[in-house]
Amino acid sequence: MIERPDSRTPPMTPQLALRVTLVGTCALIMFAVIFFRLWFLQVLSGSQYLAQASVNAQRTISIPSERGEILDSGGQPLVESVPVPTVEIAAQDLPKPITIAEMAGNRDHPPAADAALYRKLAALLSISNRTERCQIDGAKPPPNGTEGTFRLPAIACLVAQGVANVAYDNVTIAQNVSTDIQYYLGERQTEFPGVVVVQKYIRKYPFGDLAAQVLGTVGPISCDNSKVVADCETSQKHFKGIADTDDVGQSGLEYQYNQFLQGTDGKEKVKVNALGEFEGYYPPQAPTTGENLQVSINAQLQKIGENALATSIAENDGTGGAFVAMNPDNGQVYAMGSNPTYDPSLFTHPLTQSQYDSYFGSGSGDPLLNRAIQSTGPTGSTFKVITATAALQSGLWSLDETYDDTGCFLEGTTCLSNSGHAAYGVVNLVDAIKVSDDIFFYNLGKLLNSNSIKGGPLQKWAHLYGIGRSTGIDLPDAATGAMSSPKYWDYLNQQETECENATGPYKHDPKHPASEGGCGIGTGTPWTYGDNVNAAVGQGDDQVSPLQLAVAYAALANGGTIVTPHLGEDIQSANGTVVQRIDPGPRRKLPLNPIYRDAILTGLREAASEPGGTSADVMGSFPSEYPVYGKTGTAQYFEDGVEHDYAWYACFVPASATSKPIVVVVWVENGGFGDVASAPVARQILSQWFFGKPGVFKAGSSPDM
Repeated sequence: MIERPDSRTPPMTPQLALRVTLVGTCALIMFAVIFFRLWFLQVLSGSQYLAQASVNAQRTISIPSERGEILDSGGQPLVESVPVPTVEIAAQDLPKPITIAEMAGNRDHPPAADAALYRKLAALLSISNRTERCQIDGAKPPPNGTEGTFRLPAIACLVAQGVANVAYDNVTIAQNVSTDIQYYLGERQTEFPGVVVVQKYIRKYPFGDLAAQVLGTVGPISCDNSKVVADCETSQKHFKGIADTDDVGQSGLEYQYNQFLQGTDGKEKVKVNALGEFEGYYPPQAPTTGENLQVSINAQLQKIGENALATSIAENDGTGGAFVAMNPDNGQVYAMGSNPTYDPSLFTHPLTQSQYDSYFGSGSGDPLLNRAIQSTGPTGSTFKVITATAALQSGLWSLDETYDDTGCFLEGTTCLSNSGHAAYGVVNLVDAIKVSDDIFFYNLGKLLNSNSIKGGPLQKWAHLYGIGRSTGIDLPDAATGAMSSPKYWDYLNQQETECENATGPYKHDPKHPASEGGCGIGTGTPWTYGDNVNAAVGQGDDQVSPLQLAVAYAALANGGTIVTPHLGEDIQSANGTVVQRIDPGPRRKLPLNPIYRDAILTGLREAASEPGGTSADVMGSFPSEYPVYGKTGTAQYFEDGVEHDYAWYACFVPASATSKPIVVVVWVENGGFGDVASAPVARQILSQWFFGKPGVFKAGSSPDM
């Protein structure tokens, strides 16, 4: 009988068992990974991906707000905002997105694809594609290039600078483009990736370059781009809460009152599908227009002052100058001008580096500088009213005392003389102010000297008048100046030592040994009475701005109140409703003896009206119902070993039945005598203020009559 085969499964060999175990383990691990991944995506990361999906389903488009206007005292717009079609580039949407890292390490910046796009766009917009120097802070071209310096075409430079300043903001390429170009770009988006046309507001200046430094400029938030804010931290605090992509005030009133002028951008969200295709709009958030700022500037007076100053500078071979016209009772600034000046509309469109250099580089005379508040220098004889106050108030001189001016004041073995070597004989204080007797005031300077570290009565009263102190003007970066004193003298000598030895703040500069002339900051000698003698006549190291001198003369005019000069009058809504008044109030009151003040005013009045007075040839014919109290000043300074003259004139006229009071200070750099270069400018400003007939003043004529 045949036996049936054994139907039992043969036992598993050890090798097979091992293989089954390995395969099973791998399968188990794979299923575990897949299960955990699904659990992670749905449970742990579900909310995150839901938020991203929401973002992918909508795009936010900023709607630019309209910046508020700046209005003159009569309500005329000095600065407006107008919408213009603007071509911009979104760097993140370029064929090859641009980053600082890419610029820093790429020898062939910009990338070829981007360069091709730039060439097409440049041809369309008639922009030069020629390479030129381009400064990009934070990027360094290879190999071993100078930090931030590239050679790029105009559009490539603008995009790179934009990325360096605000990484994700669109970069403006051209403004006010024609309708044809708008349509052309709109119909060819695939040919111009990253290029968009939007409506943006730019600043418009109905009066051209009038009051350019006072009004200021607008530009992107950037510490590197700021024209006036040297401290990046200060800049960030000032613009706190404002989007990095917004344009803000960079200087002048635009900076000072940015919080009111700024406005708030609106937002428009659009629905897009997974492919980024448009599907509709969400309800938009409308922009909020900025508030308007009304200022105390009288546009016509400003125009007359600027024209008169420019004419004087040209006729007297001056290198620059400034003027201030102000209400001595409350500090309202009627007009403030600086020369050289510039057209602020230049900053409403992109500037290449070469364009910027041509307007504001070496040899331009620094037109961005507001010389009325930011430049300081010795004021010459206009300072004598402060010296007179100090001498009388301290009791070191009395009104009945006289001094015999023989034509020479000995300082050691040096004979100091008057202008033209005049000798005025026996004079009192009123006479000395009238004829501007230097020798008389040299003597007062000697009497007022003190070796105390803070100085004596002269330094005390200069400080009370505001010399070396902030005026409180509502403009950024106003200089505080300085008053000669033993303390200031020591400071200058320390600076001189550090500069000569390249230490302290000069450690990165080359040395300037004393044997080779040194730095010219300080003399290295201790303070002597001779230094106080120079300070008493507004020479030496006295550093005063035109505005500070105007505040000092305003105190004489109003009886001793130090006013706070200001331009802002009120903040208005877009419909003209006043929402906030601006009235800073006075800063302090001087303890002026009225008898002493009257004596100083008598000297100023005689100087401007009587024969022998230093400005009588200019102001003597001004109608007597508007009495002018004025003082000329001529201050010497050295530049490259050559002596030059600062020409000054300071004056005021009290209020009349029909006009407010006015104080005027004019300064012409390298202009010669104050009576020649500065007083005629003040005359035209006064003529416009009281009569509306500025004329062109010539000695011996009277255009006001």
